Amino acid sequence: MGQKANESRTKDNEARAYAKHVRTSPQKLNLVAQTIRGKKAGTALTDLDFSKRRIAQDVKKVLQSAVANAENNHGLDVDRLVVAEATVGKTLTMKRFRARARGRAARIEKKFSNLTIIVREQDEEA
Repeated sequence: MGQKANESRTKDNEARAYAKHVRTSPQKLNLVAQTIRGKKAGTALTDLDFSKRRIAQDVKKVLQSAVANAENNHGLDVDRLVVAEATVGKTLTMKRFRARARGRAARIEKKFSNLTIIVREQDEEA
C-alpha cells in the first residue's frame, strides 16, 4: 500500500552532491561554478584551491563530497571523473533594514543559494 521507491535521478556512471543554504548570492556562486564546469575533478579542485573568492572553499567541499560519493557509493574511478554539471539555485532571502537619514530605512537583502554538483565517469579515450 505504500509509496513506490523513487527512481534515482543520476545515471549509473554519475554521482551528485548538494549544498543547501550557501551564504552568498546565486550570481556570485555561479561565477565560481562556471570555472569548474566540464573540467576533470582533480583540475577543478586545484582551481578552487587557488581561487581568491571566499565561496570557492564551499564549492570545493561540495565537489569533494561528490567525488567521495562517486568512489564509495557508486564504485567509480576517481581519476576519470569530470564535473558534468554545476548548477546554482536561489533559495531564501533574509531581509534586514538599515537606518538612514531623516527617519527613513533602507532594505538590505541577504541572499542564499543552493549548489548541485554532478560528476560523471568519462569513457577511456585512446
